Amino acid sequence: MVPQPAVILFDGVCNLCNGFVQFVINHDSGGHFRFTSLQSEAGQKLLAQYGTTVAATPETVILIEQGQLFTHSTAVLRILRGLGGAWQVLYVAMILPRALRDSLYRFVARHRYQWFGQQESCMLPTPELAQRFL
Repeated sequence: MVPQPAVILFDGVCNLCNGFVQFVINHDSGGHFRFTSLQSEAGQKLLAQYGTTVAATPETVILIEQGQLFTHSTAVLRILRGLGGAWQVLYVAMILPRALRDSLYRFVARHRYQWFGQQESCMLPTPELAQRFL
């Protein structure tokens, strides 16, 4: 049986988040991850399915993997592990207390628009990448 692809939900207008999505695309040679913005209809449906809303999670990348929803630093570390290679070594940061990891994550998230800027609208995937977006 072929495993279900994991889905990454991201802030579609955030330059940092879009850069992270591009990073994942460039390093996900196996095509394990699919993507949708938190603001999209597909993103909203997934959030509703898992009982959360964008208003409750505007500052986080969300990973849905094997029927489970992961947020904040846990989502990012699981994504890096899923990329394999040298990136999976960073998963060792899971030994740090979640409160510490998430406070650092939230600090960056709170300042992401100030530091990295934002776009007027969500990014549109190229035709080659369209099948990886929901």
